[in-house]
Amino acid sequence: MIMKFDNVENIAYLGPSASFSEMAKDLFCTRYNISAYPIPMPTIRQVIEYVENNPETLGVLPVENSIEGTVRETLDTLMHSKNQNIKILSQIIMPIRHCLLARTTEFYSITGGVISHPQALAQCQNFIHNELPRNIRHIETSSTAEAARSLADYNLTYAAIGSEKTAEVYNLNILRENINDDKSNRTRFILIGDFETEKTGRDRTSIAFATENKPGALMEILNIFYQNNINLSYISSRPSKQEFGDYIFIVNFDGHVKSKKILDTLSKVREKTTFMKFLGSYEKNVS
Repeated sequence: MIMKFDNVENIAYLGPSASFSEMAKDLFCTRYNISAYPIPMPTIRQVIEYVENNPETLGVLPVENSIEGTVRETLDTLMHSKNQNIKILSQIIMPIRHCLLARTTEFYSITGGVISHPQALAQCQNFIHNELPRNIRHIETSSTAEAARSLADYNLTYAAIGSEKTAEVYNLNILRENINDDKSNRTRFILIGDFETEKTGRDRTSIAFATENKPGALMEILNIFYQNNINLSYISSRPSKQEFGDYIFIVNFDGHVKSKKILDTLSKVREKTTFMKFLGSYEKNVS
């Protein structure tokens, strides 16, 4: 069942313009026929807080990369969201194809520095090491789009790493295409908001929980999923930010919260936890 977002006025995303999050936002808008006003935000936390404080609003955020792993700020901020109704509504898995961008057209003039988001720099390490001068500066920015914008502050020996859309928006030349180390590089983006989702038969549910700090506490909870024949597709831990050595676990598993089987399972899980938060039920494998 396709969700309806007819009353959505704004959709926030991790900006600035031409970021990969904006590209994901465009895909979500096409998929769900969303005509909301786009609002770029400088940080993940500000995206989530904006959605928390503004009814009829959606947000788009990166949550996991196939190379670099989870986007910790997204998960941490969602876990500690003050508005308990904000949850994951959908996901899109988007290929990430980085390009080397510059104001010049001469590749071999790039000797000063390469600018981008830390993850983009990490994802293109082989290209940077093998194709660019060994002593070239690595300059980190808050996003690939910000890297492209900042080229105006540097001379023609500097380049940025970004997307084809970034080059188009900032009127830059593409010196090299698809420079990722891993050509299968993909990022999972999520759509968040205070809306309800319906079962599709191919759903995923995400929760966060904490247990008592004692032997076997986590195993007891995992055993509940096993006894109910529920497939766990992902588990990780994050510091609780309360007591050193205490952790919150994040789990993804097959099924929808509106299913009786999942509801019963979560009820049993809650009995064994000191903290539990429902992060959303949404259709999986959407690309």
